[in-house]
This record gives sequence, C-alpha cells and structure tokens, in this order.
Amino acid sequence: MSKKETPHQLPSKSSKTLGKKEILKNLKDNYPYLILVLPAVVIVFLFNYLPIYGVLIAFQDFMPGDKILSDTTIWVGIDNFKRFFSDPQFWPLMKNTFVICILGFVIGFPLPIIVALMLNALKRRGSAKIFQTIFTAPHFISLVVMVGMLNLFFGRYGLVNNIIAQFGGERYSFFLENAAFRPLYILSSNWQDFGWSAVIYIAALSNVDPGHHEAAIVDGATRFQRIIHVDLPAIMPMISVMLIMSIGGLMGVGYEKALLMQTDGNLAVSELISTYVYKRGLTGIPDQSYATAIGLFNSVINVVLLIIANTTSKKFSENSLW
Repeated sequence: MSKKETPHQLPSKSSKTLGKKEILKNLKDNYPYLILVLPAVVIVFLFNYLPIYGVLIAFQDFMPGDKILSDTTIWVGIDNFKRFFSDPQFWPLMKNTFVICILGFVIGFPLPIIVALMLNALKRRGSAKIFQTIFTAPHFISLVVMVGMLNLFFGRYGLVNNIIAQFGGERYSFFLENAAFRPLYILSSNWQDFGWSAVIYIAALSNVDPGHHEAAIVDGATRFQRIIHVDLPAIMPMISVMLIMSIGGLMGVGYEKALLMQTDGNLAVSELISTYVYKRGLTGIPDQSYATAIGLFNSVINVVLLIIANTTSKKFSENSLW
C-alpha cells in the first residue's frame, strides 16, 4: 500500500494529552470570565431548561398535587392537543394572536432601526444621548403602570375623552370597543420598547469606520446617502440576526398586558393563546394538562418559525444563528 493509500490514523495518546492541556490552559487563562458568566448560566438552566421536565404534563391527565412521574400517572397521549384543536376557541385564539403579533412585528421591527440610524446621523453627540435617554425611559415603566397610563389618557373619563367632550363630541369607550384594543396594545408596546431595542443597533453603528463616511463625503454623498450606503450595510448582519430571533418569538406574546387591558367589551379580540393558557391553567378549576398542551403547541409554532427564518436567511445571505 502506498503512502497516499495509508488509512487515516487515530489520534495518539500524546495528542489527546496535549488537547487536555490546552483546555486546562484556556480554563486557567479565562477563569475570571467563566466565573462572571456562571450566574447567568445557572439562572438560564434553572428557569429555562429545568422546567422543560414539566412539559410531560401535556401528555397526562394531571391534577394539582399529582407527581409528574409516578406509578399512578395517567398518560393520555395527544388527547389534550386534540381537545384544543376541536375547541371552539381554537381559531379565534389563533387569529387574535397572529394579528397582534404580526402587526406588532411589522410596526415594531423597523422602528428601532430607523431611530438608531437617525440618532447616529445627528451631528451633536450630546443631543443624540438626550434623545436616546428619552426614547429608552419608557422601557422601564412596569406593565401595570403602563396600562394605568392608558386608562388615564383613553379611559371613559380620560384626557382624550375630556378633549372630545369639550368640542361637543361623544365619549368613546376605548377599553370597551373591539376596534380600539389592537391599536392601543400595539402602539403602546412599540412606544415602550423601540428605544430599548434601538440600543443594540446604536452599538453596532459605533463600530462603523469613520473613514468610510469621509470617503463618501469626498465623493459628494449626502447625509441620507451615507445612511443608506454606509450605515445600513454595516448593521445588516445584526438586522438579519435580530430578524431571525424576532420571527422565532413571533407567537411569544405575553399574557400580562393583554390581561390587564382585557374587558368584557373587547374579549372577542383580546383573548390570546397566552391569556387562555393562564385562565385554563391557573384560574377557576385548573386544567393544567390542557393548558400545558396549549402552551407547548404555541412553543412548537415558534420553533418552526425560527427554523424557517434561519434557513431562509442562511440560503439568501451569510447570516444565520446556526
């Protein structure tokens, strides 16, 4: 057998030992950073990975107080999922959740990008920092306070209705009308989060080489042209990654704000998958198996959307999560 035909040799013990030494050396050199990240890893494990064990409830006839795995566990397979698919609430819940999420995504995803580009284009850095602080501040308002503010402005006797009444108009019940729920929910959510979401794009824009802008100025490019041809391409990889993550969490709308804004008058459009899971799993007579099955179904949709978004991005660009 010639040298070219010699089969691939297995790694020797010395190479394995060398590999272990390199790993130990890396651990020794980077142990301060590992210690720094350890609390975050522990928190993610405790609150994101450990609870996955509870997903088994979706395939059981589970009652509060039962053990998840025991000799008396009653397994029902996918019966809880079948119940949800045949539930009269299935299609209204899917429609309400999709409409809220898609409209919120269409409005909310480009808004932080536009704001970041505008702030970065300001000549005075001090003004940019002031506007950034103003835009970011609403993120730190709690949801309860936010809904309270909406009541003060758009309630039956709130500021908007008082102004309408002053001009001879009729008071409009924003919290009792189906048509008003989605605009209030989506616009207030975007107002609260767009400044905070813009921070990551502002950070990415800070890495743009000033020489590119200087070259563009020499070529006669206007400020708008520099934004389009210099700044925007520079943050495009970050936009792609954030787009994938946003699509992956498209159906992950929380129940808290919707539940706080929910009334008997707007229930037809404000009942989402998350609020339905909350009510079926924690209020009245709890049906935790059924609620867990619905939540798992919602998570599966998010995973499918994430895979589709990542695959599409990987096919048409070089940016992807994996």
